[in-house]
Amino acid sequence: MLIDSAGLWFRSYFALPDSLTAPDGTPVNSVRGFCDMLAKLVTERRPARLVACLDNDWRPQFRVDALPSYKAHRVAGEDPEAEEVPDTLTPQIPVILELLDALGIATAEAEGFEADDVIGALAHREPHDGVEVVTGDRDLFQLVRTEPTPVRVIYVGGGLSKAQNYGPEELAERYGLSPGRAGDDYADMAVLRGDPSDGLPGVAGIGEKTAAKLITQFGSLDALLAAAVDGTGVTPRVRALLADAADYLAAAPSVVRTVNTAPVVVDRDDDSLPSKAVDHERVVELQKRWGLGASVDRLLAAVTL
Repeated sequence: MLIDSAGLWFRSYFALPDSLTAPDGTPVNSVRGFCDMLAKLVTERRPARLVACLDNDWRPQFRVDALPSYKAHRVAGEDPEAEEVPDTLTPQIPVILELLDALGIATAEAEGFEADDVIGALAHREPHDGVEVVTGDRDLFQLVRTEPTPVRVIYVGGGLSKAQNYGPEELAERYGLSPGRAGDDYADMAVLRGDPSDGLPGVAGIGEKTAAKLITQFGSLDALLAAAVDGTGVTPRVRALLADAADYLAAAPSVVRTVNTAPVVVDRDDDSLPSKAVDHERVVELQKRWGLGASVDRLLAAVTL
């Protein structure tokens, strides 16, 4: 199981009130929500291995160079490297990381890359075990596959209680893609459709359904663009739309696709789900200091089932 950690702690922060505080008054709503979500995932899905994947760089320069609008609306103030994060969330992140370390749960990151790239690289290179990716980010649908090892996405965009389990067949059915290359099709479709939440404008005049239809008809984005140049099977209207968006289409694939060669570093040699906390005393101390109560109890119980 590969966890999109930032996605989970952001989701927890906004799902729970910041009136949940530590004894010193510091909000711990994100910490408690993260612990509860992780406990539920571990209890229900029992992964043999678990890695919490982290953003080393939330807006990598190579993506900004390719497409300056990438996540530009999330920049905090005048600092292009600072993400706009709620003031009461930032202090909670080190607490989550310290808890993961005390529990013995592996974390992973790659210098200059996002968590999506870490997840993509770990999933891509996994030679033995099936992989479940837990995320609220649809971009990671591109990773689903059946071979050489299966990769599925547990999508929690609607909350954990409404989690959806996507493999290639489910993804193909949901979006009208080819089951045999659903992950790649999704990435190509996402380029055409765009994503305002990431600052990706997409191709004006081409929505999700049309994008999916074009990708399945031609087999890939590259094949569609080649056909548009040749005038083979592409309507004049679509040819004109693609031509108008030529600069965007040249840059966007490198922004949308995960970098499966990212130099991922895992913080421990063994990413097995621990059968007990590696430092139980520190877990209890953190629980008491931050007033985490039953949330940590549930996570401890899940790990030691």
